[in-house]
Amino acid sequence: MTTSIVRATCPHDCPDTCALLVTVTDGVATEVRGDPDHPTTAGVLCTKVSRYTERTYHKDRLLYPMKRIGRKGEGKFERISWDEALDTIAARLKEIAARSPQAILPYSYCGTMGLVQGESMAARFFHKLGASLLDRTICSAAGGVGYKYSIGARIGTDVEQFQNAKLILIWGGNPIASNLHFWMRAQEAKRRGAKLIAIDPYRSLTAEKCHQHIAPLPGTDAALALGMMHVLIAENLLDEDYIARHTLGFDQLQERVREWTPQRTAQTCGITVEEVEQLAREYGATARRGEPVAIRVNYGVQRTHGGGMAVRNIACLPALVGAWRHAAGGVQLSTSDAFPKNNHALQRPDLLQGQSRTINMIEIGNALLHEASPEFGPKIEALVVYNSNPVAVAPESPKVAQGFAREDLFTVVLEHFQTDTADHADILLPATTQLEHVDIHTTYGHMYMMANNAAIAPLGEAKPNTEVFRLLAARMGFDDPCFKESDDDIAAQAFNKDDVRAIHFDWDSLKKKGWQKLNMPEAPFADGGFPTPSGKCEFYCERMKTAGLDPLPAYVPPHESLASSPELGKDYPLAMISPPARNFLNSTFVNVESLRNTEGEPHLDIHPLDAAHRGIEDGNPVRIFNARGSFVAKARVTEKARQGLVVGLSIWWKKLTADGKNANEVTSQRTTDMGNGPTFYDVLVQVEKV
Repeated sequence: MTTSIVRATCPHDCPDTCALLVTVTDGVATEVRGDPDHPTTAGVLCTKVSRYTERTYHKDRLLYPMKRIGRKGEGKFERISWDEALDTIAARLKEIAARSPQAILPYSYCGTMGLVQGESMAARFFHKLGASLLDRTICSAAGGVGYKYSIGARIGTDVEQFQNAKLILIWGGNPIASNLHFWMRAQEAKRRGAKLIAIDPYRSLTAEKCHQHIAPLPGTDAALALGMMHVLIAENLLDEDYIARHTLGFDQLQERVREWTPQRTAQTCGITVEEVEQLAREYGATARRGEPVAIRVNYGVQRTHGGGMAVRNIACLPALVGAWRHAAGGVQLSTSDAFPKNNHALQRPDLLQGQSRTINMIEIGNALLHEASPEFGPKIEALVVYNSNPVAVAPESPKVAQGFAREDLFTVVLEHFQTDTADHADILLPATTQLEHVDIHTTYGHMYMMANNAAIAPLGEAKPNTEVFRLLAARMGFDDPCFKESDDDIAAQAFNKDDVRAIHFDWDSLKKKGWQKLNMPEAPFADGGFPTPSGKCEFYCERMKTAGLDPLPAYVPPHESLASSPELGKDYPLAMISPPARNFLNSTFVNVESLRNTEGEPHLDIHPLDAAHRGIEDGNPVRIFNARGSFVAKARVTEKARQGLVVGLSIWWKKLTADGKNANEVTSQRTTDMGNGPTFYDVLVQVEKV
């Protein structure tokens, strides 16, 4: 027997981006564990990824190309050869492209976060083809835009510093389920005497383990941040020197927040005046003592109409109290912009000749049902899906499924398993998992460049995404040299080597070590130097004014709430959010039986008073519905959900639920105030006992 250890990287849409050690015996991966030497992974993996071999060798893995022989959505296929599959795809795409290349649309997101298997060869292919562009906004767009209006780039507190903070606000996230290695640092800070405060409408696993839980109504986080600013300024809990030297627009901000009294804030957020005042005082007073205060703001905050503004407002708080002076102070939303990615080399946008329309992935349901028009452009005739499962994860799922069911839509899906989306494919192609291909990764939760080596040979006839698009490019007659580059060639171009942050980057050495930290200061904005046009934290942002937005921190109410849409609230009086279930990662891992058994079945958490009003008891099946659709779940009567809110942990494959539906039956295709992001947590519903 021959055994080796291969260095790899977790590919999933998670800020932790763990360093993996894969044990391979005689060509078979027998164990995946965390690298104990990697400072953030520290040898620890989440429940999901620790079972990665179970997913790789799953009995339902797609191993051969297939073509549809049943109705769209029925999931009936027969095996074909790669030649037949590629010839069929190329012939259909050639025919459509000859008439209207923008009638072809790629649909992808972060099924892998790798720069190679994500958007490299695929982007080159669709740019060369002249296909429609996809606005990939489904996760983090609104918050990213809002954060950059205040800070300038998605750069923030290094996760390795959080254990040194004395106060940590965990705002809009459940890191026990979705950011485990930050939670380990927060727990260490707690052991050292730090106070942890969770701000979340739902009393999550994380909130239960914090010293305090504040539960604002969904979509009111921007108002809470404004109320905090009011108290900080009114009670002079400020770092006036930092404000004078490193911020822009304080006088205008002071005038704006004067109206956001604790009373108004509390009424808007559905919390107490004391909670508003105490939160602001604790934050400001801790900083005034010269102790680090840190905020971990997550993407749950920005999945409502005013989500971009909410993150912008929160990002202003550290500059008011001088929290950035400390390595363990400030705020982290994402570290994405710390990495000097060479997107031009990876994706080659120069291959796109002329203009192309852009379709927002949030609105895929409407887009697939849209006829050709001068405003919209050509009707979508072909869809190529990779690294995503839109029939399960895209909002307003009834329309998404209706669009995918079009018999005149030619659909190609690259997948590991026969997902809800794969059931609608005309041609279904088997993709490799992370253990079977080469990749390079940035992260959005720590500061390490990460390498992934192929640990085992591809199972069956599975191929990496890159190889599929190379082969298609050859059949389409694309002869640009970039379509012949290997995965290693692409990875070697991933970073701008002349950027000081990636100093000494070399792909060959990174592969051997597995990871390398960026060259970044411990406290990135201790002396200002924000990557904004002014070089300061911008309380007043001229770029927002130019974009038609309020240039100062403001409150943008939800599309759907009892306060903003009282008529709608008469029929649908409960707010609903659908945060991630602990044992799933978006729709990934739902088909891994051991994880699904642990998760149980779809549940809806409902407050006892709301349940009693509807005659619902714990364990009853309930129907959750609004004008867009409905789904069924089992009620859990619990005070974890605040009154007026129901919580459906997600995202289940629809085919693995009792009624063939999931929470996206009731979500909306409406978008956020900035960034064209989704409003998954901006939903009103009614609940009834089945």
